Amino acid sequence: MRRTALLPLLTLALAAPAVQAQDFHPGFTIDLIAPTGSFNSKTYPPTAGVLTPQTEAYDVGIGATFNMSFPTSRVTAIRLNLGFAANNGTNTAQGYSTLNLRHSQFNLGGDLQIFPGEGAYRHRGFYLLGGLSADFEKFERSFGNFSYWDNYYYGVDTTNKSRMGGEAGFGNTFGGDAGPRFTLEVVYHTSLTGHDAAAGDPPATSYVRAGFGLVF
Repeated sequence: MRRTALLPLLTLALAAPAVQAQDFHPGFTIDLIAPTGSFNSKTYPPTAGVLTPQTEAYDVGIGATFNMSFPTSRVTAIRLNLGFAANNGTNTAQGYSTLNLRHSQFNLGGDLQIFPGEGAYRHRGFYLLGGLSADFEKFERSFGNFSYWDNYYYGVDTTNKSRMGGEAGFGNTFGGDAGPRFTLEVVYHTSLTGHDAAAGDPPATSYVRAGFGLVF
C-alpha cells in the first residue's frame, strides 16, 4: 500500500478520541456510480502494439456504502465510511477486437458532515459532507463474456491500484425522531494521488455517486 493511502486511516485514528463517547447513527446506501471525466471516456494515441487510437469508456455502475455518523455538536458530525463499487466498460480501436473492461474498488474513509439546520444529533435534515478515502482498485481487461453476473471470460489482464481519494457532496435525511430514516445523497469522488499518465498510472477515478438508503 502506498504511503498516501495511509493518510485517511491516520485521519480516522486521530478523530477517534472526539467520537469515542458519542452516540452514533449507523446507515447504508445503495449507489449508482456515474463516471465523469477521463474515467467516463478517454482516447489514447496509437502505440506500437495498437496502430489506431483506442478509446476506453465505462458505463454507469452499482455499489453500496456502509457508514457510522458520530455527532460532535448540533451542527457537525464525523462519519466513517466503508464502500464498494463496480463499473463495466469497453476498449475499442478501429480494426481491432473490442476489449471488455471492469473496474472495481473498495473504499475506506471518513467525512465531516455539516447540518445547517442543527440536525447532527438526530441525523435529520439537509447536510453537506466532504472527506478523504483510501481507495483500493482493480482494473481488468479481457475478451469474452464479461458481466456482473457471469464468470465466463478469458485472457484477463489485471492491474491493482491503491491511492488516496477525496469526495464532496450533500444529502438529506427524511423522517421523524424514532425508527429508521431515509437518506438521499449526491457525492462527487475523484482520485487525489496516483493518476499521473506520464508515470503509467490509470486516469483518476472520478464519478458522481447517487445513493439512497437508511439511517438508524
